[in-house]
Amino acid sequence: MYIQTQGLVLRETNYKEADKILTVLTREGGKQTVKARGCRRKNSPLAPSAQLLVWSDMTLFDYRDRLTLNEAEPLEMFWGVRRDVEKLALCAYFAEVTETVAEEGRPDQALLSLILNSMYALDKLDKPLALVKAAFELKLLCVAGYEPLLDACAVCGREEPEGPRLDLGEGVLRCAACSTGEGASRPLDRTSLEAMRHVVYGDPKRLFSFPMDGPGMERMAAACEDFLLVQLDRGFRTLDFYKGLWIPPQYMVDRKGDAQ
Repeated sequence: MYIQTQGLVLRETNYKEADKILTVLTREGGKQTVKARGCRRKNSPLAPSAQLLVWSDMTLFDYRDRLTLNEAEPLEMFWGVRRDVEKLALCAYFAEVTETVAEEGRPDQALLSLILNSMYALDKLDKPLALVKAAFELKLLCVAGYEPLLDACAVCGREEPEGPRLDLGEGVLRCAACSTGEGASRPLDRTSLEAMRHVVYGDPKRLFSFPMDGPGMERMAAACEDFLLVQLDRGFRTLDFYKGLWIPPQYMVDRKGDAQ
């Protein structure tokens, strides 16, 4: 049976002499494992689409619940990302995180839209890397069922808490005075809290449309990354690689000093 779909390659693994095994996030079928036969041969028509972070029209052949890439035509190569090593490393991190939370065979349009829009923001809109990264991490947790409660302090109920902190384990907001001191948390300020509320509760089409200053971006970046790592309970090699390249000054933060 032939299946017509569109998909984004989240991972590629060389297989045998000329094949690849691809992890593809498809529009209709969610995350799928697909074999691309002969795609590593010279002049293979499948080669452009059988690459990490390429969005393509695909024809898949389904035989005994195993999918093979029969035909493919790239729709978006994201050249603005590929020409910049930092953007490429960051998008590889997006792909690894997306693969982690995506369920095999379960369509997830919100997740697919999130990673495509995040890559587009870096590729075409030239949004700041730290802003896109933080917004992606926080929104991905919302899509995956880990949405934090940021409307008010979880203890006293104040909508504008004094010295707000995000509890990384519980995913709730607390005033500094209401913080129990148990478990890790990250400090926020008014700017970072408003930006995070925009990401969680705002229009997904305007996900990256929020102003940020240096200190606010620093706090949001630290909180969103650490919240994702705690909630998913794992690290990511692509994140380590990205951070090892170069970390912009506005993203640097003393995690040890902020932890409580």
